[in-house]
Amino acid sequence: MKQIFQSVKDGHTEILDVPCPQVIPGHLLIRTGLSLISLGTERMLVEFGKAGYLNKARQQPDKIRMVLDKIKTDGLIPTLEAVKGKLDQPVPMGYCNVGTVLEVGDGVADFQIGDRVVSNGAHAEVVRVPKNLCAKVPSSVTDEDAVFTVQFAIALHGVRLAGPMLGESFAVIGLGLIGLLTVQILRAQGCRVLGVDLDRSRLDLAKAFGAQTLDLGAGEDPISAASAFTGGAGADGVIITASTKSNEPVHQAALMSRKKGRIVLVGVVGLELSRSDFYEKELSFQISCSYGPGRYDPSYEIGGQDYPRGYVRWTAQRNFEAVLTMMEEDRLNIQPLISHRIPLAEAHKAYHGVKADEHPLGIVLEYPEAIQMPDNQLREYTVALGGESPPRGTAGSPVIGLIGGGQYADRILIPALKQTGVSLKTVASSGGASGTVTGRKHRFGESTTDPDSLLADPDINVVVIATRHDSHARFVCQAIRAGNHVFVEKPLAVTYEELSEIESVCTTSDAANLLLMVGFNRRFSPLVQEIMLLLNSVHEPKSFIFTINAGELPKDHWQQDAASGGRIVGEACHFVDLMRYLAGCPITELQAVSMRNPGEADVSDDKVSFTLRFSDGSIGTVHYLANGHRTFPKERLEIFCGGRILQLDNFRKLTGYGWSGFRKRKLWRQDKGHHAAIGEFIDAVRTGAPAPIPLEQLVEITRVTLDVARVAKAS
Repeated sequence: MKQIFQSVKDGHTEILDVPCPQVIPGHLLIRTGLSLISLGTERMLVEFGKAGYLNKARQQPDKIRMVLDKIKTDGLIPTLEAVKGKLDQPVPMGYCNVGTVLEVGDGVADFQIGDRVVSNGAHAEVVRVPKNLCAKVPSSVTDEDAVFTVQFAIALHGVRLAGPMLGESFAVIGLGLIGLLTVQILRAQGCRVLGVDLDRSRLDLAKAFGAQTLDLGAGEDPISAASAFTGGAGADGVIITASTKSNEPVHQAALMSRKKGRIVLVGVVGLELSRSDFYEKELSFQISCSYGPGRYDPSYEIGGQDYPRGYVRWTAQRNFEAVLTMMEEDRLNIQPLISHRIPLAEAHKAYHGVKADEHPLGIVLEYPEAIQMPDNQLREYTVALGGESPPRGTAGSPVIGLIGGGQYADRILIPALKQTGVSLKTVASSGGASGTVTGRKHRFGESTTDPDSLLADPDINVVVIATRHDSHARFVCQAIRAGNHVFVEKPLAVTYEELSEIESVCTTSDAANLLLMVGFNRRFSPLVQEIMLLLNSVHEPKSFIFTINAGELPKDHWQQDAASGGRIVGEACHFVDLMRYLAGCPITELQAVSMRNPGEADVSDDKVSFTLRFSDGSIGTVHYLANGHRTFPKERLEIFCGGRILQLDNFRKLTGYGWSGFRKRKLWRQDKGHHAAIGEFIDAVRTGAPAPIPLEQLVEITRVTLDVARVAKAS
């Protein structure tokens, strides 16, 4: 299928062949009929992409601070590589879609195959969308009208926040597509509307929708015009739908408002506010978020958890439904808002060919191929990417199948794999987009959304797993059963049951010659190898103190989700492994405590201290803390032993105190051992050598980490 992507690096627009996504629980698979280009949002991405590095930096000063902090802790080269990796990832475009349901995922009860629906799906022939971001289209509403639903919902949510009442006077500043939709909704609410813009054609449309207008391009004064419009009282409310870096729209809105007036920002403008503007009139100011409650809430969007109607009357989905009802009742006028109809194959014209003097508003992308082509021809789950076709895998010729095409795979795993000279056959990703983008960049042979076909491919003999944590164990077991060597990113498993299944699968006779490796890369770091050489002369117990400046994550981040194992299982396993490696003997005992506020019921998973005891008498303590500052090194290890100390800072600098012949070693760049870990694994595959980390250690480390998380939660 075809999908539109936008380069953040240079602003280039591309239409790529992408495998059709697989339907998943709580989602719909939709064949697109039409989609609508959001000129404001999508043009902004294009302009950002075309900007040079300096202008990009000026547009995102907060990101510059993050970059400078990362340089301090990780070094210049890794930071530049991370920034480049971000810019090299093309962005899927679009969020206004109308089409027909092809498949319904488990847990979806209100939609059926064949339903015509609107959604916030991308510009693609087939889209996969959560059920709460879809709504059925009434039979009397055309596709051309329905495709405006999401844009109308954005305007509607802004209007709801402003709380208009019958007979009130409102000003709308900025008469682009959202502004003109806002005018119509306010008029439908029985409000008098003053439309403000520089563009004569848009002012004429606003007038046709029942608004009085103010032409800023002709030099008209908005303050005096608003006074005249309201009989000197000032506007009851102002809705700003403009897109500009200027602070002037907010200043004008304040001056146009009556005392205790309401101002709602739907667009994007400068926000250097004048206190006196708001103080003297006691104005209220609110920023509107997308199409309503539920947007950006993972439990609503991905989890399918709706908000009770009695407490949240208008969610994002119910705003979609309200807009469609207004269309069904002919209370909204859509056709004058369509300025261009462009076939999907010529979509680049919408971003680069439509000039400002053509007064573009609603640009509708047409999908004639989707209308004429049978559904089963659209649903191709594997597409060729143009990479070289690798030879059939043998013990001496590793052929890679990668499950998971995200940024970690793109920036870390794949470059390390390529360095070993392996063949890259297939990359699998759930939605198809990330895998295709990553696969094209690194010259994989093909991209798929069907991991089962990857696992069954006889040419592939090494499976690399870089998906979300809660899927690792399942893919490990499937890959081993299919006769593949496996490299899986940490953690190996997120439950005891998963760990037991992996242990059982890996100890069968069929798996005797297969290697399982977990991405515990830190033990392979060159500075850790230096530490091991120094510790070889120490014949007494050691004390390890690990301080992890983990950084705060939002509570709704997927890594905070208990179903994904949480942050201790997901990341602190690294430090259990490293101490186990340095101690060189089994873990015999553990203690763990979590930091919590007095009376807090929900114990945090990212402010934990735990101590391990080893069979030789050594002890190791990990302080895994998310409440520090980002300029402090993320990982610091201190080792006390035999009257001497070693201090490892962020895998860049190793300092020795009291060591004969060793004082300090500093690397030019941070090296956490990723390339060395992959290299040793691939060498073992080629030569038939044992796994770099024995299976019993992988199981021990995973079980101990699960124990730490359990004990910390109960503390």
